[in-house]
Amino acid sequence: MDPIRSVDLRRIRHFVALAERLNFTRAAQDLHIVQPALTVSIRKLEQELGTQLFIREPRGVSLTHSGQAALQEAYRILFHAEQFVDLVHNTERGVGGILRVGFVGSTSFGLLQKLVPRFRTEHPRVELELREATSSRILQMIEQEELNLGLVRTPLLQHSNVSLLELDRDCFVVALPVDNPWAHKPRLRLSELADEHFVMYSAADAAGLHASAMAACQRAGFMPSVKQEAVQIQTVLALVESGLGVALIPSVMRKYQSTRIQYRSIPELTRSQPIGWALAFDQETETMAGRHFRGMVSTQRT
Repeated sequence: MDPIRSVDLRRIRHFVALAERLNFTRAAQDLHIVQPALTVSIRKLEQELGTQLFIREPRGVSLTHSGQAALQEAYRILFHAEQFVDLVHNTERGVGGILRVGFVGSTSFGLLQKLVPRFRTEHPRVELELREATSSRILQMIEQEELNLGLVRTPLLQHSNVSLLELDRDCFVVALPVDNPWAHKPRLRLSELADEHFVMYSAADAAGLHASAMAACQRAGFMPSVKQEAVQIQTVLALVESGLGVALIPSVMRKYQSTRIQYRSIPELTRSQPIGWALAFDQETETMAGRHFRGMVSTQRT
């Protein structure tokens, strides 16, 4: 028998057994203890509560009004105690508890929808808590143990003790306002956009994408004229829609359909430094549920 249940909940279990049987002998048999031990346990419980729970009668016992009121609460206590013990054991085995996962917004364009349903199917008793944040913030939250895992954008330039498991690779395409003269040109080189205003990623909050986009422009022979900066890719696209400039965006974001944006693939960008996604985790603080998630991701990398 579990030591927590036999010690902490013993007298409540004894009370319920006797309340159901209303006979010390039969209740003791159900509990696999001797009758004198049950008698002592019930007496001590009544002493601790300062009230009588049973009326002793020649042929058995009956519940007092206090005993009747206590019985329903005793059932609830035992139920929640079972739930508590199950939760602890399930969490230890990685089949229960809470798994806190951070994600960047662009993973909601396919990656998140692929991973979350599968994990919930394979581990239905693990409660997933999903929190959107930037990649840099997700790394910080994992280090501070506010998150267990994170789906982040790569490359990541900040120093961190968090480990990364590559999930998928992508490349930049150009997003242009629909009325931009270059928007409908069949073949486009990045260097032809040298005189355009650019919507760029924040160097502070989206350092990886910022560095990759700037490097792509430099390889094309120019420094982009940055008209506006933003953190989230969706915000970058909204600014392009507004006509503030052109932008280099991950190709997966072409799923963001708008009549005010044209997307153009540029061959030189597909050969440049790749961007993509990774699973961030900390092996020192990783929970069993986190290991299950990482194992699932490892089998589903594209």
